Amino acid sequence: MKAEQYDAWLEPHRGPVALTIRQDLQPVLGDGAVFFPPTFAPLEGSDGAPDYLIDEGTALVDTVGSQANRLEPLFKNEPYASLVPQARVRVGQREVNLLDAGHRAADALVRFSEKWSELKDAFEEIRDKVDATKLARLAPTSIVFGAWDSRDTQAKLPRLVGSTIRAEGVKKYTRSAQFFSSFEKEEIEDLGPANALSDVGLNDAPSGRGPGGITASSIRREAVLNLVALRSLRGPDDGETKRLQRYILGLALVAFACEQDGFLREGCLLVPHEAKPAEFRVVTRQGKREPVSLTSDEALQYAKLVADEFGVGEGWTATFDRDTAKASMDKRGEKKASKPKAKA
Repeated sequence: MKAEQYDAWLEPHRGPVALTIRQDLQPVLGDGAVFFPPTFAPLEGSDGAPDYLIDEGTALVDTVGSQANRLEPLFKNEPYASLVPQARVRVGQREVNLLDAGHRAADALVRFSEKWSELKDAFEEIRDKVDATKLARLAPTSIVFGAWDSRDTQAKLPRLVGSTIRAEGVKKYTRSAQFFSSFEKEEIEDLGPANALSDVGLNDAPSGRGPGGITASSIRREAVLNLVALRSLRGPDDGETKRLQRYILGLALVAFACEQDGFLREGCLLVPHEAKPAEFRVVTRQGKREPVSLTSDEALQYAKLVADEFGVGEGWTATFDRDTAKASMDKRGEKKASKPKAKA
């Protein structure tokens, strides 16, 4: 394999627009088995309970954000860890890996640390010059999975790899439960009201009807690697631009083609459908969807090659500064207090 392996995908105005995956999944118990998608909070102001998100028989099983949060931590461990700088932030007595931070390089973890000035420069380079080289050497997965510095520079990086899981032909079920206390009624009745006893596990506690899982005629993971957005990344010169784009493509291919565990949450363990292999396609500018062969091992091999060519940034550790965070909160409070009140 050579660094030029996928250069045709990086050709401006000529390269394809995306890579796609359509992968059929099934519950670990097989087709037709009940599994549990996530529940979501009701609409603001509603008195409804959390429930599944089902529209016209289609249920959302894993969101694009949730999928990204499952994929990004892959780079904490070998054989992937050496592909990116390992960045950590000390918060009191613990350390948080930046790969676990919800807002990535724009997270408050680093915004209130001594590393922020360097990361801020990297975001400004992207905002003002479309140059992602600095960020690629500090926090490259923030480029792959997207980041938005909405509280400072306003620099915004679109997600290059987006993945969701949906179920079709859904049938919804409900369930209920009953907890039986280990105590006889007369042993605890003088300790307090029945409801209060239930709260601490001393009394029986019935559970009303709630979401009890779903069955589905099909479950599918659909993923897109946006090559148009990837080709928009720039370096300070043509040579560095090519090395940067290859490096980010390598990381994106690793995330794109990796084999996921499929354990999404309690009651939702999914596996690839043995009878329906995943379909990898490259989508041309004319809309043609051409089959492409790509394995996780091939993606890793390419990523290692182009990472060496680009030069992976050094790992770093920063410390969350509570005083800086407190000063920011105080300033925010002062601004809110100084705003004139709306007239009745």
